[in-house]
Formats: sequence, C-alpha cells, structure tokens
Amino acid sequence: MYGLRLRRYLTALVAATPLSALTLAAPADAAPNYTLFESGHVRPLAMSPDGKHLFAVNTPDGRLEVFRITSSGIEHRASVPVGVDPVAVAARTNAEVWVVNHISDSVSIIDVSNPTRARVVRTLLVGDEPRDIVFAGPGRRRAFITTAHRGQNSPIDPQFTTPGVGRADVWVYDAMALGPALKAPPLTIVTLFSDTPRALAVSPDGTKVYAAAFHSGNQTTVVSDLLVPDGGEAMGGVPGPNTNFQGLPQPESSIIVKYDGANWLDILGRSWDDQVKFSLPDKDVFVINAMANPPTQLAGSAGYYTGVGTILYNMAVNPVSGKVYVSNTDALNDTRFEGPGIYAGETLRGHLHESRITVLGTGSVLPRHLNKHIDYDTCCAPLPNSENAKSLALPQEMAVSSNGATLYVAALSSQKIGVFDTAALENDTFVPDESTHIPLSAGGPGGLILDEARQRLYTLTRFDNAISIINTATRTETAHVPLFNPEPAHIVQGRRFLYDAAFSSSHGDSSCASCHVFGDFDSLAWDLGNPDAETITNPGPFLLEDPDDPNYRPLKGPMTTQSLRGMANHGPMHWRGDRTGGNDAPSVQPDSGIFDEKAAFHQFNPAFPELLGRDSEISHGDMDVFAEFALEITYPPNPVRALDNALTPDQQAGRDFYFGPLSDVSHSCEGCHHLDPNGNPGASRPGFFGTEGLSTFEGTPQTMKVAHLRNMYQKVGMFGMAEAPGIEPGDNGFTGDQVRGFGFLHDGMIDTIFRFMHFGFGESPENPEGFPIGPSGTLLRRQVESFLLAFDSNMAPIVGQQATLSATSGADVHARITLLRKRAEAGECNLIVKGRALQKEIGFVYRGGGLFETDRAQAPFVHDLALRLLGQVLSVPLTYTCVPPGSGYRLGVDRDGDGFRDGDELAAGSDPANPASTP
Repeated sequence: MYGLRLRRYLTALVAATPLSALTLAAPADAAPNYTLFESGHVRPLAMSPDGKHLFAVNTPDGRLEVFRITSSGIEHRASVPVGVDPVAVAARTNAEVWVVNHISDSVSIIDVSNPTRARVVRTLLVGDEPRDIVFAGPGRRRAFITTAHRGQNSPIDPQFTTPGVGRADVWVYDAMALGPALKAPPLTIVTLFSDTPRALAVSPDGTKVYAAAFHSGNQTTVVSDLLVPDGGEAMGGVPGPNTNFQGLPQPESSIIVKYDGANWLDILGRSWDDQVKFSLPDKDVFVINAMANPPTQLAGSAGYYTGVGTILYNMAVNPVSGKVYVSNTDALNDTRFEGPGIYAGETLRGHLHESRITVLGTGSVLPRHLNKHIDYDTCCAPLPNSENAKSLALPQEMAVSSNGATLYVAALSSQKIGVFDTAALENDTFVPDESTHIPLSAGGPGGLILDEARQRLYTLTRFDNAISIINTATRTETAHVPLFNPEPAHIVQGRRFLYDAAFSSSHGDSSCASCHVFGDFDSLAWDLGNPDAETITNPGPFLLEDPDDPNYRPLKGPMTTQSLRGMANHGPMHWRGDRTGGNDAPSVQPDSGIFDEKAAFHQFNPAFPELLGRDSEISHGDMDVFAEFALEITYPPNPVRALDNALTPDQQAGRDFYFGPLSDVSHSCEGCHHLDPNGNPGASRPGFFGTEGLSTFEGTPQTMKVAHLRNMYQKVGMFGMAEAPGIEPGDNGFTGDQVRGFGFLHDGMIDTIFRFMHFGFGESPENPEGFPIGPSGTLLRRQVESFLLAFDSNMAPIVGQQATLSATSGADVHARITLLRKRAEAGECNLIVKGRALQKEIGFVYRGGGLFETDRAQAPFVHDLALRLLGQVLSVPLTYTCVPPGSGYRLGVDRDGDGFRDGDELAAGSDPANPASTP
C-alpha cells in the first residue's frame, strides 16, 4: 500500500516543462564535467563486523561501493552516492556504515541493513577536510573524526592570528544520540597541538584513540636572509659555496636550521638560537582517553609521542601487544642541493626522504627505515635493478594479524604490499627483500583490510580505482575488481607519474609525491639549488625587472615546497618562475610561451635524474601525460570564507584596500597580485588568483614570480620572528611553542601575513598611500590579513557542502537547502539530489527556476517544494550536494555519461555505471 501511494506521489511531482525550455547557467555548462582534487585515501576499505560485506569508497565517483564477500571473491551489491571525494569508511555495526567526505566537510551515515538497498540516512557536518574515522569508547559507540582546525561548519574560532594554537581537531560523536539538528552537536572537539591531523587508530580494548598529525614537521625552520650576514660563510653568512662551478656569484639567501634538542643549528653546526623566536615541540601522535566524559587527551607526556616522522600517513595497532605502528616518511631537508654534488660535495640526489614504520610503545619511539638496503653513496643505476626491486615507498595503511605476528603495509608508490614479522620490525632485524613483497597488477595501493577467515587481503589501488584480492597463504593476487571510474583517461594515465617511485628513482624509494604530498605540499622548505649548473635566461615578462641580473642563477637558497594544485592558467612555475614555456618561444616573442603551462611543466623533467636519482629523464610522451594530469589538480574551496561567498565587514575593508591605494610605492596589492576569478576565459580553468604569471624584483636577492594567494590559510601556525632590517619592528620576543616551522614568502621566513605587511608597506614620504602609521594602520593590516585568509579560490566555498532531508528534519535543513539552491543559481556549483525510492536509486540536478531535472526522460522535472515533501512527508531521505560546476548532470542523472539517464537505465535493466550497457 505504501509503495502504491509513493508511486502515485512521485507521478504527481512531475512537472510539464519541456527539457528544451531550460538550461544550466553558462559557467556550469562551460566547466569540465570532472574536477580533480586528488584527495588522498586514508581508510578506503572496511569490512562488516560479521565478515560478510566489504565496503569501498569510490573517491572519483563520490560513492560507497558495497560488496558481498563470497568463497570465490566479492560480488557487487550496491552503490551509494555520498559526498565529494570520500576518503575513509568505517562499519559501526553490520547495519550501519560511516563515510568521511574530504571535500564536502561531512560524514555520510549509511543504512546497510539490506545491502542491496543501502542508502544515506543522515549527513553530519564537521570541520574542514575530514580524513579519518574510528569507533571507540564505551561499547565502541563513539565516533572519532579528524579535521583541520577551521571550516564553515565548525563552532570553534580557528584563531588564525593567535600564537600557540593547535591546528588539529578530533570531533567526537555519540553515534547512538546524534539528535535531530542539521549540525548535530558533537560530544566534544579535541584540539591537538599539531598541524592538520590525518590518521586514527584504537587500542585493542577500545579505551584509547591515537591521532596522528599529517604534516608533522621535523623541527626545521628558516633564518631570514635579512638576519644572515652577507658575504658568505667566511663572513658568518650562508654556508658555502656562494658561487657555482664557474665561479659566478650567487644570490644571498636564508638558511635552514634544525633543532638538535638544545640548539638551532645550520649544516655547519653553527648556532642560530638568537634568530629563532619560538620552539617546535614536534608533537606527532596523540593519545586520547576515549572513555572520559567527554573524551580528552591524556595529561602530560603520556598524551603524545614526538620524533615519529615528518609526514605521517596511517596507523595500526598490534592486537596482542598494543604497540602502535605509524607509516611515515622522514624528510632530509636540512641537507642541500640537487645535481651530482661535484662542486659542492653535497647533494640530496636520490636521498630526499626515507620511508619508515615507526613503532610506538610505552615511552618508546622506534623509527624503522624500510629501505635500509639502499646504498645512498651510489646513485642513478639504470632501471630495472635489484636494489629498486627491494624497496617500498610511501607506506600507507597497515593491517596486523590477530596473533600480532605479521604486519602488512600498502606501499602506495611501489605497486606491492610489504610483509613484515612484527618482532623483526620492532627489533630492526628484518632484511629488505623482494621475496617478502606481494606484487600487484596495478599501482597505488592505499587501503588494506585483512580477512583472516578466508586467508585474504583486500587493497584498493588508486591508480586504476580497483580492488585487488590477495591470497595471504600463497602471497599472490587472485582477483582485481574495477570500480566505476568517471575520471578522463589522461587523469588515470598520468597519476602514475606523480607517485610511482619504482619508475621515478633508481633506488625505488622516491617520487614527486614524496614532497608534493597527494599533489599538494609538505609544509617544509628545501634548498635545491644546483652548484654544478649554469645560469638560465629569464624571458619574462616582468612587472619590474632587476636591472642587474634578472636571470635564473643555479643557487637559489631555501624555498618552501609549492603545491601542484591550480597551476593551469597561472603561467611560469616555481617560486622564481624558472619552469617556463617562455624559453621555448621564438626570440622575437620572448613572452609568447608564458601561458603554455604544459611546456612549463616539461621543465620539471630534469628533476627525475637530478633530484629523484633516476638514471635519465622520462620520455617526452610520458612527461606530456604527466603534465595533462598535473594541470587538472584543483584547489579546494576556501574554508574560511562564508558559504554564501559574502565577506565579513573586516574582510570587505581589507579587500577595498587590496584593490585600492598604492601599498608599495608603485602598485596596489592587486596591481601585483592580480585577482580576477573570470580572467583569461579561453583557458580550460580560467581565473587569476593572485598572479597573472609576471615576474618582479623589489629589493629581494633574486627575481621572483608574483605568487598566487589561494592557500594562505594552510600556512598558519608559525609565530615569532627576530627583528630584521626592512621590517618595521614590533612583537619580536620569544613566542613559545608553535606547530609549524615555515610561514610565508618563498622561503617561509615571515611568520604571519600581518608581519609581512610591515615589510616596506608603511606610510612614508616615498609611499604616502601605504598603511597609515598608528592604530588605524594596525587595524587596516588586520583587515587585509583577514581578506587574504579568505581569498578567492577556483571553487566557491559552497562546493561540496551537503544536507540530508528526512522525516525528522527541521527548519535548519530547509534553510540549508535554500542556501545550496541560491548558490547554484549564482553559478557557483551544480546542485544535485540523491536518494532511494521504490527500491531504486533516484537522482535530480537543479536547473533553475525552482525546478529539478530528474533521471527519467518521461518525467523530466519536479519542483523544489514537491521534492522537499518527498523527502520529509514520505520519509524518503534525500541528500542535497553542491558539486563542482559542470559535474551536476553526470553526478545527478547520468552517472556514466552515455546520454541515457540513470533511472531509465535501471528501469530497463541496464547498468548506469557502464557506458556500454544501454537501454
């Protein structure tokens, strides 16, 4: 009876408007139908407690895939739309699964009591970019979720301008008492003194939760070139050499220093304690009492571990001993230079990082180098070679056998699973050997689930978006099951070149992703000049050209790792713009290649032999494919700006000054850092976000490209700088513990945006329109800082945001849906709706005018109000999601893009996830 009423009601919802009468807004139609964020998997697989079902996040498709585990393998049962870029999944019970949506800032709660009819019943809104989830505490009913200490859904003031604030949050919910509100209040939000967190793990008895920082750092920082004496090493300045092999003078620069437990030392062992005005306690892994009311970090030194690693990926707990294993990499950024190291006698070539598993016990931290067989005194042997074959790179998720004796680790960059005897790992007596690895048919393994009852491992291979099944007795892959993948072919083909260490380096332990973590940065600075190289011509064009030497000299000093995000339409690459297509252009038009970003990206090819330690550059064709992939990686929405894209009064005042008077004698802020989200409309992803590719020289030791400004909020966490020439003095005392060692500018030497705006931008006879002197100038600097933290990005703030409408929803859910609809009407996103009715998936995409297009050609439209009644009155949970512009039709009504709507395909018995299967 209910089904009949529902069917009649659905029929009544159909609007008579013909399809030809409506079109999406132009910005949405012009955008690509797939947006690549390259979010990293954290916990992409889960198994139901009864061992009957396997759950896998389908990150590119925004879904959870449900499989029945059988004696012969796995059988697909359901595909559930969740949020944008799901990266983690955990099964709370046999009937309930939680999925973490990284870009959507949400958690989807899914009813899987009938796996073939699995559906989202609730969406939790959490802090920015959540990554992992576990269940622990009393009855394991508490959900712990890692997020950044920011975000529009967070009730916490992020205190971006306050020293000594942790940037890591763990949200804790009582899964059995969420309440009806849209923003279900968590039991607590535990703030940890580290940078953004990633992985979680639970003690065997469920009483403790371990939370790991992601970019945890390694107690390195930079001393500004303003504080380093000129004249090189002999004058107490930069350690030599200060010329290249030809004897040509090189730029003065800052210095990377590392804390040794007592002093800040450079590579020569000289102390720079007086120039470092903060401390880095390097707290890496935290221990939370899951039983406390509310849960809280354990007090004192019992509440954290230090010295675990630089980039922490995942954790696993030995079920017998309770020891914690942390997969990580350790960066060697206190060593200098790329290239052969002939002239300087020093190089990082082939030895940038070490892939490790660190063992945490009671009061002990034991790092274990997984590739201790490598002879780093030699380099660049031709591929393939036996040393390479023994290596494991970028270790990710791990699984430990129930007897605690065996550990399996997914090596993201090695196309294999490593197998370790835990005692040998803990004692560091293991011997790296290819015979202890399980080779896979596809690369990028990240998630790992151990199914001991069937002698199996399941791993999700990110390169091709598939699940490999491994027989643990024979240590062989027995099946490879693909998930539907909407990514364009060039993205699938190009991803390998970012991660594949066996291909990228002779040692088999390093890849571009070692520093460009999941296509982003590593929050460190590196000194990667090459003393054995020559000067390269800088073709410009220039905003202001250095009259003495605008060219790219081979030594450049420390520079922070830049993101691979958002390079399309932004001209030359690297801080100096020294990766440029301009050098490939005819000499009569020296700047004609400035926006040939593919040609610019090709200039990174020498990094394979000179930095990663490969025997040669990769082929031109491979570099082409790599470039096409990399140029697709997109910045996520800014988590500081309001969801309606409005600015606060302070942000607006800051923006007015940014576009207003001169701030540095010759230009306004915008005059250099050009902001135009619609600029260069001929580009595949138009818009200028702080730069339009020009280079400039303004009193710095060398010419720099004008930098973009989309990721300022990611760099908050370093506070404290000694008084330096050229910067107005003030607040130069010791600031205590901080979470980050690098801040702003190319070398990370400026701790805050506020201090940067004391860098020659004050009111003076030469600059009468600069920041006023006194309190009004201080306020204005704060307002500009506020605007820069909320700076425009490629995606509007609303992209990814969600709400689930159900029978228990209140006015807050309806208000949220109205907000999503308005932002879609403004062209900032496409709004889709997904749910299940009459035992079928249903989908809609918003077309404007209050109408949603349906996934059935015979019933083309329903009205917004009628759709809300379907969700609330007839208790059909509907999840509304603002997806990236251009992707709404695919995600809402035509999953495989074959021109046949999903509902029509389901009704005809064809597969909406297979373009070859049509009605």
